[in-house]
Amino acid sequence: MTTTEDVLDHHLDAFTAQDLEETLADYTDDSVVITNVGTFRGLDEIEELFAGLFEEFAQEGSRIDLDRKTVEGEYAYIVWNGETPDNDYEFCTDTFVVEDGVIHRQTFAGKIEPKS
Repeated sequence: MTTTEDVLDHHLDAFTAQDLEETLADYTDDSVVITNVGTFRGLDEIEELFAGLFEEFAQEGSRIDLDRKTVEGEYAYIVWNGETPDNDYEFCTDTFVVEDGVIHRQTFAGKIEPKS
């Protein structure tokens, strides 16, 4: 059985590698990602969310630093910061609910300051 930490580590590795296919492998059509810019339901909408993020973080000079990772049962929580040419991601958090080896629910909150 895949643990919550296994799923989170796979997700973080796939995101860092900007591998959309591997990132989407962590979700199902029943998954929901809730963010400050909207709620993304199912693989098609979640794919659009990550495709946009990968486009932004693929720019030269972009970085992401993981500040904290906590796993408790089916819940995982990360704190991170980052920067792209467009935005400063000063303080960001994601919370994940992992069920049956996939991310069932995810929330994101962050202080993001545009550079322009």
